[in-house]
Amino acid sequence: MARKGILGKKVGMTQIFTDNGELVPVTVVEATPNVVMQLKTAENDGYEAVQLGLGDMREVLSNKPAKGHAQKANTTPKRYIREFRDVEMGDYELGAEVKVDTFNSGDIVDVTGTTKGHGMQGNIKRFGQARGPETHGSRYHRIPGSMGAIINRVFKGKMLPGRMGNNRVTTQNLEIVKVDTEHNAIMIKGNVPGANKSLVKIQTAVKANQK
Repeated sequence: MARKGILGKKVGMTQIFTDNGELVPVTVVEATPNVVMQLKTAENDGYEAVQLGLGDMREVLSNKPAKGHAQKANTTPKRYIREFRDVEMGDYELGAEVKVDTFNSGDIVDVTGTTKGHGMQGNIKRFGQARGPETHGSRYHRIPGSMGAIINRVFKGKMLPGRMGNNRVTTQNLEIVKVDTEHNAIMIKGNVPGANKSLVKIQTAVKANQK
């Protein structure tokens, strides 16, 4: 099944009423028109994909290769460029715009974003482990616990303090509740990964059986 996709920015969460009066929480994604930057083919690139660009890049940040790449699509260098595979190549034209109306209410999509970064965190916050007793004489409060039965070695997968968040995550099988073509907004049921104003990638769900 051919897939569709678009790039957007997460605005935040709210709640809206559906036509049958149900109140549902939604994430609002602002997807201003994307530009088709490149059409990759199996003959030239070894695989088929559509490259979309979102948001104009400031002149001071762009360089000659970026300008040359954008000039082929008769546009300006873009701040965000991502590829979409398994799409119907005949539906896209170099330099054309991809708007929110490519999706409809009721569509099931996968949303990819970068989770919030929390920096260096301990095992309690990072993995939700239980803490030790705070009673007198206890030497076990917030430490990770035993390192295992082997001396001078830690088992792979041992939950220890470390960097938390700032990972690329895809949430699958989310439903589009409403598409607002006037404000270039897509309202997706539930939450999607990433902080507000961060880039999200919306594409047709891989696993969902669409009606």
